[in-house]
Amino acid sequence: MSFFLNLEKHGITQPPAIMWAEHNTIRKKKKEFYGLLEKQKSTNFQEFVAKLETVATDIGDMLTNHIYKENNILFPTALKIILENEWSNISKQFDEVGYCCFTPESAKGKPIEKPTPEISSVREGKILFETGNLSKEEIETIFNILPVDITFVDKNDTVQYFSQSKERIFLRTKAVIGRKVQQCHPQKSLHKVEQILNEFKNNKRDTAEFWINSKGRLIYIRYFAVRNKNGEYLGCLEVTQDITEIKRIEGEKRLL
Repeated sequence: MSFFLNLEKHGITQPPAIMWAEHNTIRKKKKEFYGLLEKQKSTNFQEFVAKLETVATDIGDMLTNHIYKENNILFPTALKIILENEWSNISKQFDEVGYCCFTPESAKGKPIEKPTPEISSVREGKILFETGNLSKEEIETIFNILPVDITFVDKNDTVQYFSQSKERIFLRTKAVIGRKVQQCHPQKSLHKVEQILNEFKNNKRDTAEFWINSKGRLIYIRYFAVRNKNGEYLGCLEVTQDITEIKRIEGEKRLL
């Protein structure tokens, strides 16, 4: 991804577009290959062998042609136009995503180092993250449009934030901000709240989940321990979702 984006940034758009298209075609063929293997027992053996040979040959031919284009067009072009200081970030993202067929010796056993965003791409007035930048308005709107209710309780058990989705499941008012989370739960469930928070703080668990029926709807409630890169506990994230319609989903939907 980073490799193609860097090429496009320097005005090289056609080769990446072709490679993207071929990636999709190869992925489709691989899916067909594995699908044949799954249906092996229910298929006539001779028919299975013939189909498998056809698909495997197609994949082999595609990969051979694809790798030839990489070695003789894509990579030579990249070496000419991508700047030296850009390769380090590209390498980090390669290590993060993984490699096809083999892994370079330099990447084996190496801890994943997150690529850093290019400062030049940060928009004015934005908050910089490892994977991009957003404004306060964008962040707040994104949280509120998610089909889940989010509540964040800090490491001192104080409610600091909740999202305002259009159809919030459990009522929240701004009066809860700054209050201890223990004061926001009924007495009968307080022992569960305390248990979850204590186990989060003592690294005995990272998640807790429950589901209940409310007014004919199935509600899925999850708690996540929020920890920084050093594993230090920052707080607890509660995520509540109405999964009634999700449970009814069957088959596939590929068209709008």
